[in-house]
Amino acid sequence: MTRVRSGRLLAALVLAASVLAHPAGAEGPTEPKPGVRLQGLDRVTARISTIDAAIDAPVTFGALQITVRSCMATPPTEPPESAAFLQIDEVVEDQAPRRVFSGWMFASSPSASAMEHPVYDVWVLTCLDEAPAG
Repeated sequence: MTRVRSGRLLAALVLAASVLAHPAGAEGPTEPKPGVRLQGLDRVTARISTIDAAIDAPVTFGALQITVRSCMATPPTEPPESAAFLQIDEVVEDQAPRRVFSGWMFASSPSASAMEHPVYDVWVLTCLDEAPAG
C-alpha cells in the first residue's frame, strides 16, 4: 500500500472512531453545576468518605486540600454523566503544599483520569444541583 493510501485509510479510521465515540446529539457534560459530590478512600484506615464541595471552596480530606473549579453534567435528556475539574494539593506540616492532581475527572470512568497518590484515592460521584452548605 502506498503512503498516500495508508494516510487516507488512517484518516478515515480516525474519523469513524470519533463519530462512534460521540453519537449525534451526545456532546458530553454541558450544564454547569454549583457543587460536586466526591468519594474519597484513605488506604491506611480503609475508610471511605463522601465529600460535598462547592465550586472554588476548598475542602479537606485527610492531608489533601481539594478545590473544585467546575462541575458539568449532561442535561436530563442525555445519558447521565458528570465531570469535574479538580485541583488537589497535599498539605504537610512545615512544607509548602504540593499539587498532586489537576484536571478533569469523569464519574463514568474514574480510572481515565485518576489521581496517583500512595495513601488517598478521590473520585467524582455526581454534580450537585445546589451548592453544599459549609
